[in-house]
Amino acid sequence: MNLNALPPEQVQSLLSALSDVIILTDAKGHIQDIQVSGKELQRLHLDEWKGKNLSEVSSLDSLEKIRQLFVPPKADTSNAWRHVNLRGPADTDVPLQIMSVAFAQNTQFWLFGRDLTGVSQMQKRLVDAHQSMERDYLRLRHMEARYRLLFESVADPMLVVDVAQRRVMEANHAAQSVLRDAVKRLPGTDIAQCFEPHSRDSLDALLRSSQASGRTETARVRTFKATEDCQMYASVFVQEGGPQFLLRLQAMVSQRSAKSVANAVADEWFSNALENAPIGFIVTDRSGLIKAGNAEICAMLGLSTSSQLVDKNLEDYLARGSVDLGVLLNNLRQSRILRGFATELRSVAGVQLAVDMAAVTLVADELTYGFFIRDIRLGGGREKSATSGMADSVEQLSQLVGRMPMKDIVGETSTMIERMCIQAALELTHNNRASAAEMLGLSRQSLYVKLHRYGMVSEIDSE
Repeated sequence: MNLNALPPEQVQSLLSALSDVIILTDAKGHIQDIQVSGKELQRLHLDEWKGKNLSEVSSLDSLEKIRQLFVPPKADTSNAWRHVNLRGPADTDVPLQIMSVAFAQNTQFWLFGRDLTGVSQMQKRLVDAHQSMERDYLRLRHMEARYRLLFESVADPMLVVDVAQRRVMEANHAAQSVLRDAVKRLPGTDIAQCFEPHSRDSLDALLRSSQASGRTETARVRTFKATEDCQMYASVFVQEGGPQFLLRLQAMVSQRSAKSVANAVADEWFSNALENAPIGFIVTDRSGLIKAGNAEICAMLGLSTSSQLVDKNLEDYLARGSVDLGVLLNNLRQSRILRGFATELRSVAGVQLAVDMAAVTLVADELTYGFFIRDIRLGGGREKSATSGMADSVEQLSQLVGRMPMKDIVGETSTMIERMCIQAALELTHNNRASAAEMLGLSRQSLYVKLHRYGMVSEIDSE
């Protein structure tokens, strides 16, 4: 290839295309001229290097490589590319791959450089990623070591069970000691084999309940060849291999006083009674947020499990919503107990159910209320109590038969009922007329008109 035949302009274009920067220096490395063709290097204003020595703009680790650029190669070797790091005018790193060519009997050197900024940035990102992976790996190793130490040091037997196959994945030393009679090797064993046959149904129900609710559930089970039951706590967590159960066994306290045994039995009786009671029972916090409920209230509201009630507000299931809830909570705050509150429940299907409610303030670390809800269709007690206040008026009305036309007697009856409804609403709301009007479905002005009509203004004001 004859390059001498090319015009100077084409030679210059060829050199610019083959290199990003061309530096002209003398034998001592003083920069006489510089030509920059790379777009990234043009932003660095490398023209300011003119008049400086190449070693002045070089980093410390590249000084030896700069010195070798000005050593002519031997006869049987070719010029070599060297990776050097230079400092730009703004103290920016300029990584270049440079090859030097000597002219004029080694008194003048042409340095052809290729920009390695992209490669350097890629290498930096690769190093940062590698260091980040190393830190993450070390952190995981430390976490695994802490987990192993904690898992093995827990006094209670602990098991990790695969959700899909119900097989033991891991077991701590305490679990190995307790279940040593069940199987020789716990990992890989079906969890049901570790318990007595009569406890396997409870175990299966516990695991299904924990998987469905996502919360910690508990049940009484008996391990294989054990003489006493133990309490099992089951919770679900997710790992890379999928969801897994974390099971913890806690021995029941065997040596307890007769009083504590009796209290435990009584507590169990009360718990079973409330759970299986023929009336609905709900526990809420001070704002009406439901904490627990029994099976009967779930049946009233059309729910399948009590977990669907938790963290819902009681007013969502009351026909009059916040009005009824406000009356209930106000009465409980003042008297701590409430009886005979008639209202309507609204099921999830929108069906309204007439009920009679009683409530009590529960003594605990956190203020809670217990509500007893009875369907009035199942007994006549509520109807009797509701009409007990009208007994005298009914007798008086029956005496009017024959003395007045039936049309006038019916008018007197409706007036009496309207007056009693207003009086009952005012009693329930502690004479709060705004709440009473909302409970009766009247405007406040209409309630005032009826109060004046029946002469009840002076009675209420006097109270």
